Amino acid sequence: MKVINDLLGYKNLKIVQNTNYFSFSLDSVLLANFINYNKKIHNILDIGTGNAPIPLIISSKVDNNVNIYGIELQIEIYNMAKESLKLNNLESKIKIINDDIKNIYNYFDMEYFDIIVSNPPYFKTNKNSKKNNEKIKSIARHEIKLTLDELLNISFKYLKNNGKFLMVHRTERLEEILEKMHKNKIEPKRIMFLFPKKNASSNLFLVEGVKNGNVGLREVEHLIVHKSDGKYSEEVLKYFKD
Repeated sequence: MKVINDLLGYKNLKIVQNTNYFSFSLDSVLLANFINYNKKIHNILDIGTGNAPIPLIISSKVDNNVNIYGIELQIEIYNMAKESLKLNNLESKIKIINDDIKNIYNYFDMEYFDIIVSNPPYFKTNKNSKKNNEKIKSIARHEIKLTLDELLNISFKYLKNNGKFLMVHRTERLEEILEKMHKNKIEPKRIMFLFPKKNASSNLFLVEGVKNGNVGLREVEHLIVHKSDGKYSEEVLKYFKD
């Protein structure tokens, strides 16, 4: 069922969703806020943009001269993203492309982007993988159409030198992800571990890497998402905008 909601924590932005597929999550809000915004940023790309929560949030944080792009493979989700842009009068500020990211060469030159972000599929796929029966959900959650290696390789090619790649992913894949970032010459610089509640193990993390950066982390942070009563922590609420 298609619905229109306030973008989580951003009451001035609306987002079109379909409850039969999936709804965007706090992950996207935190990832969009993990970017260090500055005047040197001109071109930003969100890979696997879904119904475009990340571009919508980014649009509230940058000047009108910043070009924001999203690319989404699945036509059903792409159409919702386009509806959201129209609803928020952001069609001129955000451009969404309906295509496979592997066809990015049809749209952009290499080394075009200052920042590339992604909230990618979290789960590997193999013959023993437990996939969701719904194709749209499966593609969003499993590495069926885009693997981690492909994501990093494409990001390296289309980032400017010293451009930044930011991603949210499952903590259980941390070691693998850091190794593959290094292999693809996107050097991890900042990490934020997300904990669902106090005294729980981290289930997700945010990472920022720099193309052709020197080896060595600069920052390691942590964020507790929920208080004991289940409400968002004060740390999380500071990322929300009325």
